[in-house]
Formats: sequence, C-alpha cells, structure tokens
Amino acid sequence: MEEIGIVKEINGIKAVISVQKQGSCGSCPGGALCQTLGAGEALMEAYNHIDARAGDTVKVVFKSSNYLKGTMLVYGLPSLMLIIGAVLGKECLSRFFPTADSEVLSACSGFGFLVITFLVIKLWSNMFERKKEYMPIIEEIIKRGG
Repeated sequence: MEEIGIVKEINGIKAVISVQKQGSCGSCPGGALCQTLGAGEALMEAYNHIDARAGDTVKVVFKSSNYLKGTMLVYGLPSLMLIIGAVLGKECLSRFFPTADSEVLSACSGFGFLVITFLVIKLWSNMFERKKEYMPIIEEIIKRGG
C-alpha cells in the first residue's frame, strides 16, 4: 500500500507527513499511526531513512503483511472473542446463576470479552507502534520542497 504526502516536520528518524484521506481510511487498522485532521487530510508518522525534509513530497509505503495483520487484530479478534464470550456466558454462567436469564448472561459475557479484547489490543498497539518494522517507511522523495 502506498501514499503520497508532504512532510510537515521531522522528529529524529521519524517524519510527520500530511496525506489525503482515501476511502479505505475508515477501515484502516493503522489508527495509532495516523491522526485525522478533517477536510480530507490526515497526518501520519513514517520512518525517514532517506533524509526527507519539511516541505518535500514523498511516497510512503506500508507493508501489506502488516496491514493484513492489523486488520485481523482490529476486526477479527474482537469478533471472535464476542462470540466466544457469548457462548461461554450462555453455557457456563447459566450453571452458576440458574435463576438469571441465560440470554442476558450471554450478552453481558460476550460484551465483557469484547471490551477486554479491545483493552488488550490497545496495550499491544502502544507496544508495536514504537517498533520500526511496523511503521510506514518513506521510500522515495518525489519532489524537494522549496
């Protein structure tokens, strides 16, 4: 996956880049790396190994495998945990609380698992966003800024 953007600022080995939001931005799992500014513009942080400077137009590349892993982590795992929580709530918790409605126990357990999963994903994403191999990379300077 590639994006074209303009370098706004340099922070050590990272660059903050302004890109135009695409249709796929709403479903992108890279939310921790991108900050939406509204009006069709977003800021992202990318690894700057080619010494781009503020004002340069650059091509930023995301590894497809990281994009797919992120998508599965953000969408697949919570969905799976919601289902597992609902089944466990109905089958197991109804034995411990025989007077309670099993459907209510199922819903509460499913949503509990969902919330816990999102909290774990948030902790993992904070850990992974610091690793260089999961960051977008500035691959090419298309045009030097003035």
